[in-house]
Amino acid sequence: MEVRKTFTCIGRGHGAPCLPATREEWEQMRREPWLKEMCERIEKGEEELKHRLPVWTPHCAEFQGNHRAIGDALKALSRLMLDFDEKGHTGDILEKLRMKNEELRLRGIEVLLVEESVRKGTHVLVELPTGMSAEEAQRLMQEVTGFEPDKAVKDVSRCIYMVPEDHTKYVSEKLGEPRLSPSPVSVSEGSAQKGKFPNEAKHPTEFKGIPYEEIIAEYWHRMGGEPTEGERNDKLHKLAANLRAICDDKEEWLLEVMPRYGLPESEMRSIIHSACKEPTKGSKLMQEIIRALSESPSKEEDEQAEELSTNKETVKLPIKKLPQGIRDSIEAVGPQLAMPVVTAICPAIGMLATGVTLDVHGQRKGLNLIAYIAGDFASGKGQIDPVIEAWTSEVTALDRMYQQQEDEWRARKRAAKNKKEQPEEPKLPVRCLTLNNTVANLAERLANTEGKHAFSFTPEADTVAQKWKSAMSDFSVMLRQSYDGTRYEREARSAEAVNVHIDRLLWNVTMCGTPDALYRVVSNYTDGFQSRIAISRTPDNTFSPLEDKPYVLKTRQAERIRQVAHLLPLMQGEVVLPKLEARGREWLEKIRLETMMNDDKVRARQRFRVCVTAQRMTCCLMLCKVCESLIKTHGVSGAETQLKQHPDLWKELLIKAQTPQMLSVYDVLADSLLENALYFFRERIENAFASRDYAGYLNGERQKRGKNDSIYERLDVQFSFDQAMQQSVAVKGAGVTHNGVKQMLKNWKKQGLIVQVENGRYRKK
Repeated sequence: MEVRKTFTCIGRGHGAPCLPATREEWEQMRREPWLKEMCERIEKGEEELKHRLPVWTPHCAEFQGNHRAIGDALKALSRLMLDFDEKGHTGDILEKLRMKNEELRLRGIEVLLVEESVRKGTHVLVELPTGMSAEEAQRLMQEVTGFEPDKAVKDVSRCIYMVPEDHTKYVSEKLGEPRLSPSPVSVSEGSAQKGKFPNEAKHPTEFKGIPYEEIIAEYWHRMGGEPTEGERNDKLHKLAANLRAICDDKEEWLLEVMPRYGLPESEMRSIIHSACKEPTKGSKLMQEIIRALSESPSKEEDEQAEELSTNKETVKLPIKKLPQGIRDSIEAVGPQLAMPVVTAICPAIGMLATGVTLDVHGQRKGLNLIAYIAGDFASGKGQIDPVIEAWTSEVTALDRMYQQQEDEWRARKRAAKNKKEQPEEPKLPVRCLTLNNTVANLAERLANTEGKHAFSFTPEADTVAQKWKSAMSDFSVMLRQSYDGTRYEREARSAEAVNVHIDRLLWNVTMCGTPDALYRVVSNYTDGFQSRIAISRTPDNTFSPLEDKPYVLKTRQAERIRQVAHLLPLMQGEVVLPKLEARGREWLEKIRLETMMNDDKVRARQRFRVCVTAQRMTCCLMLCKVCESLIKTHGVSGAETQLKQHPDLWKELLIKAQTPQMLSVYDVLADSLLENALYFFRERIENAFASRDYAGYLNGERQKRGKNDSIYERLDVQFSFDQAMQQSVAVKGAGVTHNGVKQMLKNWKKQGLIVQVENGRYRKK
């Protein structure tokens, strides 16, 4: 049997961008800003983040064979990790260990690591003499420190969460082998990672059409929340005892669907076996949960869905049938904000699915989207912020790592200010970009994304209006080109100035703000910028009562969103969706006929880009449907493997996702986008196209030229003074005077444009 020496890591949390493979990398990870930030948030009460921390087994020293999974771990008899649960006593424990250091050495014990855990307890890693058992070591350390360690910490697979450097109070140079071999076992967010083993599911993942993860989530909700340390095994035993009623009492089935919260497979098997040995009683609680999750939508939900309709045909958005991630986003903000949140997250989804190219009307473009969520203050726009953060969490975690490297470069550059050798500036692919930026900086960032989509989100659109006030035309041009995915150039003479040459500008943007701020961001109504923005508005909640249970993004919803977001970047290639294309053309023709009968040119012109935007947004939702089907069948880790091993699998599933339900969503989106564009901009667009400054389509060639031509052309062949006065006011405004019109007519007579006829009327020549 081949034995592989190792130090630690058996996995990582979803937020960790990498695994340590050496002692130096382990030290570096402890210094990462994102790790410190996460621990600070956990300490402030965000308990759900704990399961995103990297985990490691410092007392596991060997793995057998060519594997590095928990089941292949061999106990390092010479090491033991002691866990002291008493909060706030790390300093006391460290002081006692220092005082008793010589005594410990005489007994053959050496302290390798002392650190404060994420919950303010204490971890102590010790090296034991040959022959000393874990129980003996625990009794000895209790005598030395005066504190009782957790007696459960004696298994090689017992993990601890990694903490930042400032939590570490002592670390020995003897800690660690030259190599820290990372394991493929992932402890991540979502029940698929947090709770299931990496093997593919061999039993159904749903019961009566309800995913087991939803059943378990409802169970935790009714039982007061997910288990924490100290009650984990007891709560998992009770869950298994209830869940067995809908798993045919099969232990292997329970092993697949139950969450494990860091427990090894052997311990989970023991818990499940113990629960299944009890007399079969059925589960009244599980019956109630299934009944509650199976019930059809209430009358109130039907009414809410009715209010989401966008035109007189009252087409409903089928919230309950929307895919994972989308449905969770809506549940986090409430059905009243369904359209705004869907509109807001689609640019983020398009950014994540950066490798996907969609054929629309024969042109293949990326899922390039620009969104604006308009609403009065306190209308609920702020509820969208955490949803966006959940979708972009993986990308922002990587961005923080890159920004840390940039900060280090800046520090080196300041230190080498007067030196001949200057550190080279790194070109790092930061993708989540702030809009509180200059044109040059933003252009440079966009050039460094390695051909991937960038994404910008602002909860206050006035940030754009104020920061870009003198450069709104640049902002408009950049966004117009990003929507089309065309080439972007920016040149400057100075060698130090930013010079940018981007083959395809890929930049998705979501903005939230008041309608007033929208008009400051979009001030030109004829350059095409306005028609490229997907606009949604929050409902009027002026007289709405305060919700008894306000909508918030729950841990389970965030986990399900992150599962989908993790899979989207794995999809690469071009796809043609014939049913979606046909639906778009059908919608275009319907609007064309309606606008022609009403002679509504503004609405007719808006439909062109609305059709393209709605197809891209619908494609985003369908990609989430693909992710959902893969997760249900294979779990998250299995879905990731499938997408990597079968690069075209997502295309096949996406074509199948063109169901009547998903195509009906296209109609809702297209109608909503068109209605909102006209709601905010119809009058402004009409005035812009009617302006004398706009060189639009001309009906015939102008014969008469001069200051008063427009008034002249408006008048009939024969007209009165009052008619001339009326047309002058229409063109010039209310400041027109009687004498001014009289002088104008005198000038026309002198130029031979008109002659005066009987009854004081005039006739054009």
